[in-house]
Amino acid sequence: MSTTSKNLSNLMWVEKYRPIKLEHIINQRDIVNGLNNLIKNPYEIPHLLLSGPAGVGKTTAALCIARELLGEEWQRDTLELNASDERGIKMVRERVKEFAAVMKLATRDKNDKPFRIIILDEADEMTSEAQTALRRIIEDSSKTTRFIIICNYISQIIEPIQSRCVIFRFTRLSEQDIVDYLKRICEKERVEYEEKALLQIYDSTSGDLRHSINMLQAASGMGFVSLSNVIASRGLSGKAKVGEVIRLAIAGKFNDARVKLLELTQVYGMSESDFLKYANLEAYNMKLEHLDEFASLMAEYDYRLTTGGHPEIQLAALLAQLGKLGRESKHY
Repeated sequence: MSTTSKNLSNLMWVEKYRPIKLEHIINQRDIVNGLNNLIKNPYEIPHLLLSGPAGVGKTTAALCIARELLGEEWQRDTLELNASDERGIKMVRERVKEFAAVMKLATRDKNDKPFRIIILDEADEMTSEAQTALRRIIEDSSKTTRFIIICNYISQIIEPIQSRCVIFRFTRLSEQDIVDYLKRICEKERVEYEEKALLQIYDSTSGDLRHSINMLQAASGMGFVSLSNVIASRGLSGKAKVGEVIRLAIAGKFNDARVKLLELTQVYGMSESDFLKYANLEAYNMKLEHLDEFASLMAEYDYRLTTGGHPEIQLAALLAQLGKLGRESKHY
């Protein structure tokens, strides 16, 4: 690891406190045990598909596997790609195929493994054409390469890829898991904290440990992890503003809601899919009337975005539909 990478890891708590061994991953005991059993026979290890919510240990598990299978020089023989950044067939044909075609370089380690590892994160963001091309590469390179495919939604991964992998489904972390880990970080960093502040972090992140650690670091930068500082750092993330957008839309204030939405997506950089996810969570927390109709709207616009609809146009249409839903609710 370069000096710059080390310095960055020390600055970012989410990297500084990322587990480097499978047994150190929080919770997920059944998955950790299953992966450890596979690693015992490295020559027979299959391709892996890790699915589950964000921030629960999928990427960390993949990196731990690479370390344990490939040793100290694991980075040299591991290709880590975020498929949401390069989701098309060009990435598969050029970067993945080229890396998979090269035999693993020999080292002096007598226990060296005869394959390289490709980690594809957020693979559910890949186009179907790219996934089809990937399937063929997985078949052709099985003697030289192992794939670890990571996704949030396994339903977005084509069946031929699923059938070629052993699937591990990660579960959302509990409040106790998150709070205990945040406490350990605070103790190591010598940061003072309030218990209710850590509970607020969990409520704000819905069990996403990565997001929780980032929020903890942001709050600690204000001098003390207090409830007010956590709320302030949460506001900076933009996530807390999603509920405000929903309230404005349902109240019939379309223009105000649209301005807030554009602020979230263009200023704070929130993706359209994340907006829908957080809006869905906010709606249930707000205990809206006619949740069944709201759920139907969310499913419809999620599908439209998935199939290539223009994000800004589709989300504006969603806000208009929420206004209509709000008006209808007043007449019941």
